[in-house]
Amino acid sequence: MLVRQRPHLLPMPFKDRLSILRQTPSIRFALLLIGVVTMIVAPIIGLLPGPGGTIVFAIGLGLTLRNSLWAKRRYVDLKRKQPRIGGFADWGLQRASPKRRKERNKRNEGTE
Repeated sequence: MLVRQRPHLLPMPFKDRLSILRQTPSIRFALLLIGVVTMIVAPIIGLLPGPGGTIVFAIGLGLTLRNSLWAKRRYVDLKRKQPRIGGFADWGLQRASPKRRKERNKRNEGTE
C-alpha cells in the first residue's frame, strides 16, 4: 500500500519543534528558574580551581536574559549607564549587537 505524504503533514525539523516548545510559558519559566539557580550556584563553584564559576554564571545569565523581559530591560539599563561593563558582558556572551554597533559607527564616521 502506497502512502502519499502531503506537504502540510511532513515532519517538522528539530530546530522548529524546539523553538515552538521554547515559546510555551511553562518551559520559559523553567528555563528562567534554571538560569537564576545557576547564577546563584556560580560563586560556590567559583571556589573550585579553574574557571568553572565564570562559565556557569555566563550560562545562567544567558538563560535569564533569553527568558525574562525584566532582566533584558535591566541589562539594557546597565549597558547605557556603564558601557564598558556592558561591552564586556556582550563580549562574554558573544552577542551580535556590539558587532553591528561597531560597524554602524565606522560607516557613520566615514560619511562625516
